[in-house]
Amino acid sequence: MRLSLPKLPTLNAKEAEKILILLGYELLRIKGSHHIYGKGNERFVIPFHSGKNLHPKIVKSLVDLQNEN
Repeated sequence: MRLSLPKLPTLNAKEAEKILILLGYELLRIKGSHHIYGKGNERFVIPFHSGKNLHPKIVKSLVDLQNEN
């Protein structure tokens, strides 16, 4: 028997950045192509690789952040 899990949205880095900013995160620093955002003691890293979608694990972490708030 297969479980059907809900599909995660596909996001690129700019879309993920907009969501983080709406959640109150701010850009702390940039190291190479990785943008590090923070809110209090929490950190979230988004890799900005042009033309590529984010890995599903990163999208899931972002969805989990949205559900917490």
